[in-house]
Amino acid sequence: MARPSCTIVEAHHTCGNGRRRFHPWSALSSLSMVTIEEVRELALTLPRSYEALVRDRVKFRVGRLVYLAFSHDETLMGFAFPKDERDALVASEPDKFMMPKRGDLRYNWVVVRLEEIDQAEMQEIVIEAWRMVVPKRVAAEHLEGSK
Repeated sequence: MARPSCTIVEAHHTCGNGRRRFHPWSALSSLSMVTIEEVRELALTLPRSYEALVRDRVKFRVGRLVYLAFSHDETLMGFAFPKDERDALVASEPDKFMMPKRGDLRYNWVVVRLEEIDQAEMQEIVIEAWRMVVPKRVAAEHLEGSK
């Protein structure tokens, strides 16, 4: 079944099915692009997460596993994401998400354009990517503690 098209009007989404849904962050999403500094601020609060500089590119890891990586110009962010769901994600919003480079297709990885996401989406992407690489117990304890 085709996904209804939606348009943002002020802080509401108006979908092809006629429904209007309120999203408090929608009105703010066009104000500024998410920056690497904002991602860093969140990523460094997550247990076992640390920043690494690899070939002049910023990456965030848990142990040896990379869960976030930025392009050299810091406009794109690669993140851990299940391979079996990747095609659907990219197809649903091709202006926002893209497939990784050919050499990275074997990994659980997808790329997002930072100018296309808002703070709420960035937080969800970062936390879900981190959850893919951290032990389940650690993620559960952290998320329970932050409620």
